[in-house]
Amino acid sequence: MFTGIITALGTIAAIEIDGPSLHLTITVSDFLAGVKLGDSIAVNGCCLTVTEFSEHHFKALLSAETLMKTTFDGVAVGMTVNLEKALLVGEPLGGHWVTGHVDGQALVTNIKSSGTCREITFLVPNGFEAFIAPKGSIAVDGVSLTVNHVHGCHFTVMLIEHTLSKTIAENYKVGTKTNFEIDMMARYVNQYHKVTSREVADVDN
Repeated sequence: MFTGIITALGTIAAIEIDGPSLHLTITVSDFLAGVKLGDSIAVNGCCLTVTEFSEHHFKALLSAETLMKTTFDGVAVGMTVNLEKALLVGEPLGGHWVTGHVDGQALVTNIKSSGTCREITFLVPNGFEAFIAPKGSIAVDGVSLTVNHVHGCHFTVMLIEHTLSKTIAENYKVGTKTNFEIDMMARYVNQYHKVTSREVADVDN
């Protein structure tokens, strides 16, 4: 479990192809203290398991399913990534509950500067608009963000200067693909609505 508060930026140092999967080596400074084999680290919002590590790098495996769902299908050496360690009991929950289970890719469709902030609009695949609400939470590349506006499959967020400087969002351009994860509460509410609607329909029949 994560909070959507990015604590470090890493760099893709190596990519090894293993059949339909990939092994990534990620370099990072002042981040891996306390990390153990098997620990979870969110990389651009995707929960990955540490398979090897040293003081300044770690390795993780990306499965075929992960590559299909996320922007890692276009991963390249030298790419910068957002990093967050798994939440420990007793630590502050600064963002919202993020599982690291990416739902899909959101496309940047518009960027508008507002002082030191940027208003960014994203497009999600059909069907996900039911899970996104104004003033609700969403994770984009692992960053916990508050939704400002929703219009169909588009949603807009405002990124402050601090978030831009501490994450890869600084480099977003129109056409950039990002990983997104809907708020788990929205997921459960939607599922509850489906189940109760079915039960009502069964009773009526």
